[in-house]
Amino acid sequence: MAERVLMKGNEAMAEAAIQAGCRHFFGYPITPQTEVSAYLSKRFPKIGGTYLQAESEVAAINMVLGAASAGVRAMTSSSSPGISLKSEGISYLAGSDLPCVILNVMRGGPGLGGIQPSQADYWQATRAPGHGDFQVLVFAPSTVQEMVDTIFRAFDKADEYRMPAMILADGMLGQMMEPVSFPEGKADTQKEKPWAANGHGFKRKQNVINSLYLNPAVLEQKVRERFERYAQIQKTEQMAEEFMMEDADFAVVAYGASARIAKSAVVAARAEGIKVGLVRPITLWPFPTDALQKAAAQVKGFLCVEMSMGQMIDDVKLAISCSRPVAFFGRTGGIIPTPGEVLGEIKKLAGGAK
Repeated sequence: MAERVLMKGNEAMAEAAIQAGCRHFFGYPITPQTEVSAYLSKRFPKIGGTYLQAESEVAAINMVLGAASAGVRAMTSSSSPGISLKSEGISYLAGSDLPCVILNVMRGGPGLGGIQPSQADYWQATRAPGHGDFQVLVFAPSTVQEMVDTIFRAFDKADEYRMPAMILADGMLGQMMEPVSFPEGKADTQKEKPWAANGHGFKRKQNVINSLYLNPAVLEQKVRERFERYAQIQKTEQMAEEFMMEDADFAVVAYGASARIAKSAVVAARAEGIKVGLVRPITLWPFPTDALQKAAAQVKGFLCVEMSMGQMIDDVKLAISCSRPVAFFGRTGGIIPTPGEVLGEIKKLAGGAK
């Protein structure tokens, strides 16, 4: 059995990246994710990795593009404003069909906002991580252990589908400490990448990594091919947790740190005789529509809980085709909702149900 160690979320993600076979990190410090960079700056020189603090977030994401072009596992991390600066490079990565992992330890916004936890980058991650027609895989862990597990999955799925994968954490998850264990054995990073620009030795044709297509018909074909892949991902890669949903009359929908709070509120509501459960999206793209549709077949209503002004609520409504009422409760600006507040909203939902 793997040994469990007590680690801070940011440092656990960094160590998980190492064990997942990442040896190339390019970043720039910003609160509350700086420990990711600091940890890797100490570890990489000891294991032959490349750690580089770039001159800016823009430079960092383009260094990731260069490393990913060579077929190696590469990663960057930042927090909300920094991710915005990386958005052009993320689009270039997607347009070049390159895999990488991007960590966003979210903070309050817009603008410089504050350094406290937030989930207000949901729209950016799932709708517009950059310009053009594309998506990135988006994972939303809710515990430090799940952050570790998600790093491995993010690298594997990014490689499998040749696209960027983003992990949405937040200041609360990044800074908290919990016991974690790491998988035993080494990650499989030796899979052939015949598309990589890593030298051909005259054994194959020259590979060119590119996102520029001046012929509109060629570009359209490339985009359509990419969206065919996205459609397959939407069918096969949805992930969600169902908690106390077996006999639930109502469902709370929350992800990440908010889901931890919502789960406590669900337990408290059950103690008061309210039949409520929790559906926790683990993938935000693809959004777990299957789990929401299953819940909609049995519950009378939903409560969406977020650390934002309600960025996920439209996805919940779309997933269930607006077949049930969807209430919302959220705090923003870096304020974390309390279990008591969420319990109060659950009572309102249950009391107002027909």
